[in-house]
Amino acid sequence: MTELAINSAAAMQKWGQALADTAKPHDLLLLKGDLGAGKTTMTQGLGRALGIKRPVKSPTFTIVREYREGKMPLFHMDFYRLEGDDLASIDLNEYLAEDGIVVIEWPQVIQDDLPENYLGLVLKRVDDSWDSTKRVVQLDPHGPRAGEWAKEAQARYTELMAE
Repeated sequence: MTELAINSAAAMQKWGQALADTAKPHDLLLLKGDLGAGKTTMTQGLGRALGIKRPVKSPTFTIVREYREGKMPLFHMDFYRLEGDDLASIDLNEYLAEDGIVVIEWPQVIQDDLPENYLGLVLKRVDDSWDSTKRVVQLDPHGPRAGEWAKEAQARYTELMAE
């Protein structure tokens, strides 16, 4: 697992963009983090980079599929509030068959059904201050493609921050 320090909301959105810029079809991103860790901010940056027209929020259950020429669709699923609900038993493979990135937040319900080749992403606040923008991103790649994605995303993030 590697760590990356992110010290502003703008930087968090750029990290989301870096993930999108380096993603390939069928990539799977597991998104975890404590309350206020910046999951929504990062997902918004990722969504905008993929050409999604409206901001991506963190609803109870949302699948966003807005296509744009040359871009992949983004699937964002929040299972955290659905544990025990029928919707939580959704077939992940149905979505992985699409040419898109799948973003899953807190996937306890379907943990056993995940493929080996995924990129785990944990966002943490550095301190307990609600107005703090300091975050730590931890990347835990599973499989060769996820490892490649992690390296490419970090390199792309460095480029975006230098612009």
